[in-house]
Amino acid sequence: MFGYVRPPLALLAPEEADRFRRIYCGLCRTLGQRHGQRARLILNYDFTFLAILLSAGEEETGSGCCVAHPIRRRAYTRPTAALELAADESVILAWWQLRDGAEDRDHFGGLGDRAAAAALEGAYRAAAALRPAFDEAVHLQLQTLHALEAERSPSMDRAADAFAVLLSAAAGEAEEPVRRRVLEQLLYHLGRWVYLIDAADDLKKDAASGSYNPVALRYGLEDGRWTEESRRAFSATLDHSVHMMTTAFELWDFGAWTPILEATLYTGLFQVGRAVLDGTFHQRGKEKKNIQEG
Repeated sequence: MFGYVRPPLALLAPEEADRFRRIYCGLCRTLGQRHGQRARLILNYDFTFLAILLSAGEEETGSGCCVAHPIRRRAYTRPTAALELAADESVILAWWQLRDGAEDRDHFGGLGDRAAAAALEGAYRAAAALRPAFDEAVHLQLQTLHALEAERSPSMDRAADAFAVLLSAAAGEAEEPVRRRVLEQLLYHLGRWVYLIDAADDLKKDAASGSYNPVALRYGLEDGRWTEESRRAFSATLDHSVHMMTTAFELWDFGAWTPILEATLYTGLFQVGRAVLDGTFHQRGKEKKNIQEG
């Protein structure tokens, strides 16, 4: 994914910020154990949010040193079936996104994504073998996106829907039917929001390169610049997606993870949305530093 789904760590109670750091570290460890050290490089806020959504109830914690912290022991969430699922799905998503990025650029422009996808190839194949239904869903929806890009479809909603359906498939292995439906709805609207916010974040870059951007086409934007009217309309679209996420969220008890999820959905997403629209958001920024210094 893209690194946009961020909890407002500075606003969380200390114990909740620590809980987030533990599952961030836990997902990192699980990625390494299941798919090798290279897979740990894909770790970001978005995949950690996915791990939290897929987790249930309380967490079991441990502590230990790692490559990033070889001397100081750090607490982490011990691997669970949910963390393993999140790790596998994260690898699948990351690999397909890298491959997609390489195909969208010319030979030289896509070298970085192509090299990263090659480095992740073994991990992807292992994860896809473990989660074939999710892998197929991702592949299918990316094909739909490619078709929309090829025809330069001005339909922002059709493009966002393809990514939304893709992400909702991450809930497919939830056993409890009601929980699965809640997660599917939450992830669907999260996927829509992520796709749209990413397109908004790329407006100027895509305008300079001539790349497909459904947000620019939908609002007739020139040179990647918002008009006041288009900014208001797009902001309302983002807010609608967040509202639909929170509606689904309120239908399920997420146990110990509720405060983090609540803060992310009710505060974090709005903060990121404003920053992207204001042009002040930096995707990776100080993400790892913020986590590691906690």
